[in-house]
Order: sequence, then structure tokens, then C-alpha cells
Amino acid sequence: MAETEASLLRQFPLFLPQNRAKTVYEGFISAQGRDFQLRILLPEDLQLKNARLLCSWQLRTVLNGYHQIVQQRMQHSPDLMSFLMELKMVLEVALKNKQELYALPPPPQFYSSLIEEIETLGWDKLVYVDTSFSTIKLKAEDASGREHLITLKLKAKYPAESPDCFVDLPVSFSVSWTPQSSLISIHSQFLAALESLKTFWDVMDEIDEKTWVLEPEKPTRSATARRIVLGNNASINIEVDPMHPTMLPECCFLGADHVVKPLGIKLSRNIHLWDPENSLLQNLRDVLEIDFPARAILEKSDFSRDCGICYAYQLDGAIPDQVCDNSQCGQPFHQICLYEWLRGLLTSRQSFNIIFGECPYCSKPITLKMSGRKP
Repeated sequence: MAETEASLLRQFPLFLPQNRAKTVYEGFISAQGRDFQLRILLPEDLQLKNARLLCSWQLRTVLNGYHQIVQQRMQHSPDLMSFLMELKMVLEVALKNKQELYALPPPPQFYSSLIEEIETLGWDKLVYVDTSFSTIKLKAEDASGREHLITLKLKAKYPAESPDCFVDLPVSFSVSWTPQSSLISIHSQFLAALESLKTFWDVMDEIDEKTWVLEPEKPTRSATARRIVLGNNASINIEVDPMHPTMLPECCFLGADHVVKPLGIKLSRNIHLWDPENSLLQNLRDVLEIDFPARAILEKSDFSRDCGICYAYQLDGAIPDQVCDNSQCGQPFHQICLYEWLRGLLTSRQSFNIIFGECPYCSKPITLKMSGRKP
């Protein structure tokens, strides 16, 4: 009891007992830098659920609309200390909501200066503006005619404070800002960023147009990876450097060993042929000595997409990336499906992060190397 009273005094030093029985407490509770007077009358058994809460008119005004929550907390709080902590949280939320509700609008010159900036920039660049002029979306075209959006969240002290910028770029975008800056300066910086990434998007667009991309299905402008079909239930995952898009990307082959190992050997043998002056796709064709099949001409039988265990293509966002090494089988599986299948076989065995077992389709030996994250 003494420890609880000491904690109460530390947390609420302005809220004190008014009698020896400690059935009456009165004082102040602080929230958002303000003090509010209240009085709590406890019954002789000190049970909060039968207590009465008397508030000053200021506190009653702030808590208007929160009375049911306060009553509920009084019914369920184990002691006075817990109730006061929860009351303080409710009070802070109420104060914050009222500040937002009654926040003074920006002065008229805030709106007039923004309209002038938009007129100077051009109304054709404006995609969206909300009624309070706090959120603005602008569009810009890169040199290849691709349209890009930038979303600006303006603060109350704009232009003294820089707005928050949200873009779909593969690199970070930070705005150079001074109190004299404007929407025009942000738009010009955005255009400069787009120009620096033109080659990257040219490279990625060519891959998307001329190959069958498995992942991502709907790539955003910030996506730097592509998983491309090679045929024979094999694919290659590439990670492109946005600032050096024609250089050799990180490559990872996915598929049966008898299909992907020769491709890995070709990549090592022909890497000297890589020419940064050529497009990334052309370089991949040259070093791998293959033509990437387009989705429009690739027969379904040439690339089985569905998992041989769950019979689905996508599972929690993942697509099949494990393939049976048997050249007469080549059935793909989701890693998690194959993991659970092999775990359930008495004949399977595990060595570190590798599980050895039998293919669910052909019963030939199959190996699953688990990635760093557990399936």
C-alpha cells in the first residue's frame, strides 16, 4: 500500500488525499502542459467502481464526448493510480483532437501565394489539391514521356517550413529548401531527379515490354528487381542499380540445377562481353546466349506456373521458386509448400539449412535450401 501511495505521489504530485481514511482525493492532473482540477470520492472499501468523479468545468468541457470511456475505466481499473494514468491518456487524446478541430486556418496570404505559385508553375501540372490546400499532387514528364507524380504535404508555416514530399523513385529524394523556395523549385528539383533516372526506366521498360516478368506483376517506378522467365521452368532474378542501370546487375538463377547451372557457366564465361554502351537486356542475351521468350509466344506447357502442392500460383504474395531437378519432371513449388511437405515425410533428413527428401510428383530426390528467413 505504501509503495502504491509513493508511486501515486511521484506521478501526480498535485493530487493529494484530503482525509486520514484516504477516501477523498483532490488536486490537479496535468496534460499537454495544462493543469485540470478534479476531486475523487471513494467508498469506505476504496473500490473505484463505486467512486464519484467531480470535475472542474474546464475538465468537463474537454472530456465532453469521452464520459462513457471514463466511466468504463473507473469500472475496470484495479486501483486509483491505474485510473489516473488512463484518465491522463484519455485527456491528452481529447486535447489533441480539440486542437486539431479548432486549429486556426492559415492566413489569407497563405492561399493567395499558393495560387500564384500554381499559376506560375502551370495549372496543367496540378493533379490534386484538397480543400485546405494542405495536400497537393503535381505531375511531371521525363524525357521519354513517362508521367510521374509528387505528393506534397504542406505545413502550417509554409513556406518557412519545407513540405513533406512523397515520390515513387528507386532512390531517396530530398528537397533543397529555403524560406524563399516554392512549388516551382520543388517541381524543378523533381524534374532533375527524373532526368537522372531516365536511363534506368528505359532499361526497365524494355525488360517489361520484351520479356515475361513474373515478379513484380505490376512494377512501380521504384522497383529495381525483376524476375524474368527463361523457359523450362527456369527464371532469373536481377537487381538493377538505378544509378548505373547498364552495368551488370545482381543475378540469381531459379530452377532445376540441370537447367540453371549451364546458364551460370555461360554468365561466368562470357562476362567479358558485357558492354555498358548496350542495353541491359541485349547484354543479358549476349552473355547468356539465349533469347528471352515473351509471354505472348511462350506456351503454357513450356512454363508451368502453379505450385505442384497447393495448385496455386501466388501464396501470400510469393510465387513458386523451387523446382524439381529431375529433367523429366521439373515441377515448381512454393518454398513454404515444399518445406511443409518434406517435414512431413519420415524419409526426409535435414543438414543445417538444407532438407533432403523426395519430389511429391516424381518421387525422385529433391533438395530444398531454405533462405535466411524461415518459410
